[in-house]
Amino acid sequence: MLQLGDEVVLYSIVFIVVLLGTRSSLWTVAVTASFYLFMVVFRFPQVPAGRVRQVLHPSKRGVGLGKVSVVAHRGGGHDAPENTLAAIREASKNGATGVELDLEFSADGVPILMHDETVDRTTNGSGSLRHMKWSELSKLDAAAKHRLRLGSRTNLPERKVPTLEEAVEECVRLQLTVYFDVKGHPDEAAAALKELYKKHPVLYNSSIVCSFEPKVIYRMRQSDPAVVTALTHRPWSLSRLGDGTPRFPSLWKHPWMTLMDIALDWAHHHILWKLCGTSAFLIQKNFVSPDYVQYWTQRGVEVVAWTVNSNVEKEYYQELLRVNYITDSLVEDCEPHY
Repeated sequence: MLQLGDEVVLYSIVFIVVLLGTRSSLWTVAVTASFYLFMVVFRFPQVPAGRVRQVLHPSKRGVGLGKVSVVAHRGGGHDAPENTLAAIREASKNGATGVELDLEFSADGVPILMHDETVDRTTNGSGSLRHMKWSELSKLDAAAKHRLRLGSRTNLPERKVPTLEEAVEECVRLQLTVYFDVKGHPDEAAAALKELYKKHPVLYNSSIVCSFEPKVIYRMRQSDPAVVTALTHRPWSLSRLGDGTPRFPSLWKHPWMTLMDIALDWAHHHILWKLCGTSAFLIQKNFVSPDYVQYWTQRGVEVVAWTVNSNVEKEYYQELLRVNYITDSLVEDCEPHY
């Protein structure tokens, strides 16, 4: 539950910043009061803790004393072609609690599984999703560039680019928890997922909607407040690549984006999660510690770490931190993934 101290600190900061900026007590009180009213009126309450626990810690597939959930990233992209039915089945066979799947859309609005905005990296095709209809995407081989290839036949359904509906039906059949990673398109994604939850009510207790974009999560809560949601975040993502390398060589742009990173990080931890009423926070693994887990636990928010790809790290999350983690492989160590 949100602590009163958090509220006091938040509004005190707003008060001080506005006061320093305007030097007007009238404006300061007006802006702070308006911000308070905005948060009261437009924020969403968190989903009840019991149902959140049912989604994030299903008893059947959890591991370890704390029933830690192990989630296959993009279906387990190291063990099988990512975001395919083959990956979902392989993840289930290897003991995953759930799968993280990337939601995108074809040019004609069909919800599909795809991480990138183009099909070049994972399929035998080339081009942007914005310019490819489902009739074209359905003919591609989504296993064409995977390290295992899965044989030479290209007409197998499990190695095609699946629709969201096909993927969900497979997850429901295999009793896997689904982490919907929404890449963008807030309105379209919320509408598609709302219809999906209506068709498969079991998803309310076996899935969570996640996104790097707060607007996506807020729109999802507007569309259906009963859905469990999470914000995804990697500190310094605007100014640096995943391995820490500066994203921009420009002498002025890097410092500016660093300041934007600081503001974004503060907003995630103090405003955005409350506004959206999120139940979980998906954070890049390098920033997870016992103190960090405790920070969110005190606020009634679960921590999920990504992407945990070595056995040593997995033991750390399972035995010490006892928090859920997302991994590229359920069977062996693989390359770091940021």
